[in-house]
Amino acid sequence: MANENILVVDDEAAIRLAIRVALKREGMRVTEAADGKDAIELLDNQKFSLVILDVMMQEIGGYEVLQHMRDRNDMTPVLMLSGKTDEADQVMGLDYGADSYLTKPFHTALLIQNIKALIRRTQVYANAGSDQVKAGRFSVDTLKMECLKDGERLDFTGRETMLFRYFMEHPGEVFTKEQLYRQVWDDTGAVVDENTVTVYVKRIRSKIEEDPKNPVYLKTVRGVGYRFDQE
Repeated sequence: MANENILVVDDEAAIRLAIRVALKREGMRVTEAADGKDAIELLDNQKFSLVILDVMMQEIGGYEVLQHMRDRNDMTPVLMLSGKTDEADQVMGLDYGADSYLTKPFHTALLIQNIKALIRRTQVYANAGSDQVKAGRFSVDTLKMECLKDGERLDFTGRETMLFRYFMEHPGEVFTKEQLYRQVWDDTGAVVDENTVTVYVKRIRSKIEEDPKNPVYLKTVRGVGYRFDQE
């Protein structure tokens, strides 16, 4: 894994320097932005393998940049950085469409592990299998990274598409939160964030179910995990 172009957005020069040194050591290219305004301009004109995005910045913050990306259907994987450790702050980032989240201060080895896992996972899902995955009323176009229900496009983020595709490829099977996290978010060496899975399942239900509180397709198996039923 080398030559990926990573956009680093942080208003702290020392943080950008530490990340730049670590990424270049891995053979990756680095583009930097010191604020959200510059980041949006770069994102509107260039393609990146991954975006490292600080939450707290002057004028235009990380959440606004992320929302701008997702509103433009830019599903480039995003790793959020924040000095806040509150779980609610992490959930907010995931709600906006972030793919992963690190709190400051962080070890650069952990940062690199997250970056490699996100890029690798995105490449695998983009290139694996046929162009269409179908299950009951649902289908996934793996080239466009789009989910459809009865032929109508669902407003899924890239990570939601990955998770739902995994369910569709294994109808009727029960998966624990740990299994889902390992498959869709990270490698076996990472710490499992079960709350992330919970948030994403809730978001997917809100988009595919007529009554998300009484799901027909994406069901909870009490004490175990989740199961996808085609009908």
